[in-house]
Amino acid sequence: MQEVIRVAVDAMGGDNAPGEIVKGAIEAVNTRSDIQVVLVGQQEVIAEELAKYTYAKDQIEIRNATEVIETAEHPVNAIRKKKDSSIVVGMNMVKQKEADAFVSAGSSGAILVGGQVIVGRIRGIERPPLAPLIPTETGVSLLIDCGANVDARSSHLVQFAKMGSIYMENVVGIKNPRVAIVNIGAEEEKGNALVKETYPLLKECKDINFVGSIEAREIPHGGADVIVCEAFVGNVILKLYEGLSSTLISVVKQGMLSSLKSKIGAALALPALKKTLKSFDASQYGGAPLLGLNGLVVKTHGSSKAKEVKNSIIQCVTFKEQDINNKIKKI
Repeated sequence: MQEVIRVAVDAMGGDNAPGEIVKGAIEAVNTRSDIQVVLVGQQEVIAEELAKYTYAKDQIEIRNATEVIETAEHPVNAIRKKKDSSIVVGMNMVKQKEADAFVSAGSSGAILVGGQVIVGRIRGIERPPLAPLIPTETGVSLLIDCGANVDARSSHLVQFAKMGSIYMENVVGIKNPRVAIVNIGAEEEKGNALVKETYPLLKECKDINFVGSIEAREIPHGGADVIVCEAFVGNVILKLYEGLSSTLISVVKQGMLSSLKSKIGAALALPALKKTLKSFDASQYGGAPLLGLNGLVVKTHGSSKAKEVKNSIIQCVTFKEQDINNKIKKI
């Protein structure tokens, strides 16, 4: 008998909630029979959305939560005061072992605070990082950290590298993943104080495959599998990635539709272009796990559509099957 992974999903979080969130949950359970989704949020609203679909009733349930944490709210105050919010209720389910994972497209700040305060850190982990997969020319790389720890220390970055290696090897399936630290040059002596302090520590780590520094321009080429940085740098890289991708797609479309000749050429090139653009679609990789917690918390993009929500739910299965948290406990 197969093990069923139980995932709590914040049905009220994100720009497209609850419609796209519920749709993504439906797609996830219709794709896999080993997933049970608990949609957390306002019961009547969720039930109205669920009524639009056909699905296995034993794979989806609703956990009522009357409050919603808005993006503009102060994260600490919101987590403390809104005890019946979808984020707090969902995270308490993970804490109390009622769910194996929690997925949310809601307030990043509230998720980061709630992850540490409610779910709690694994003993020995100093700072849990957010770690999204980003598309590259050769596949994907893990960007760690991209938003959780703006003021990081060298010891934090070393732990990020170790956790990132575990994730890439066991979840993505890349053996002996290459680890690099983001820098302004390839030379060891370059970088700010944090990078200069962290570099020799990473070199000394015997349990990771450290390949040195990586410049931002080499990231899209797949220069490393685990990209280590503090959250300020990581978030800039991630947002530039997202903005540049959407801008390039828009410019290419405009160019292809600018004249009759270009339209004819576009019709011929369309199949190959679609395949190329699909490989750089970050939504197919799901959300960013907050690594180093006592349970799995996944933050999906605030503007997530059903596809990203579905893939975020499905990635929880691999995380659970590969027992990532117990592997992290050993670092």
